[in-house]
Amino acid sequence: MSGETERAGAMLEFDGVSKRYGDTQALAPTGLRVAAGRTTVLIGPSGCGKSTLLRLVAGLVAPDTGEIRIQGTPLNDHTLAGLRRRMGYVIQEGGLFPHLTAQRNVTLMARHLGWESSRIRSRLEALAGLVHLPRATLGRYPLALSGGQRQRVSLMRALMLDPDLLLLDEPLGALDPMIRYRLQGELKAIFDRLGKTVLMVTHDLAEAAYFGHTLVLMREGRIVQQGPYCELVERPAESFVEAFIQAQRAPAQVIDELSSP
Repeated sequence: MSGETERAGAMLEFDGVSKRYGDTQALAPTGLRVAAGRTTVLIGPSGCGKSTLLRLVAGLVAPDTGEIRIQGTPLNDHTLAGLRRRMGYVIQEGGLFPHLTAQRNVTLMARHLGWESSRIRSRLEALAGLVHLPRATLGRYPLALSGGQRQRVSLMRALMLDPDLLLLDEPLGALDPMIRYRLQGELKAIFDRLGKTVLMVTHDLAEAAYFGHTLVLMREGRIVQQGPYCELVERPAESFVEAFIQAQRAPAQVIDELSSP
């Protein structure tokens, strides 16, 4: 682990955490520290365990072994409700409730917790400005929103309670390339501005390198290598790391060759 990560301190710690579904070992006993105020990206082939790891943090599934700690507090049945309020969770295509307007989706938890109307309005205005969403859009239902708008609303919902930790599971994976490209830039600016701890899942190496201070490459439920993108490229821990990086680079190289005069 780099000195930079150690100095930053850990927002999130995994200590021997594992998860099995029947005969399938989704996550082998895993140790991981996620630095506070940084973006850590989980990457790897389909079925490697990256989304399982994220769902464990969100408390959507319970580990079979080990312990997850958020700022030193163990995640368990007794602490889950309180810790969830310190997390924001964004999934592919937004995961919005279709029967609620965008505004009602964003403010759902704040209203449940009894926030005053003035506080909700103030937070809503601030978040709409942050994600560049026109205020009139908030009165629409999810089916009347574009893919990019739904993701902006989902991010607003995740940020509504001003969480310490943001969890993002392939948040841009379902968008068309042009919208995805634009939102990547906007998300990066938001992360830099807010200084949140971000744990993100993506299958796209270029996206991981763009967002991540630390990349965590997984395979068959295990962490193969973690560190900055340049470290994985220049000092791969094993042949799989080199092959994974080369496989993701290949399409871009082919396009470059076809575009050359």
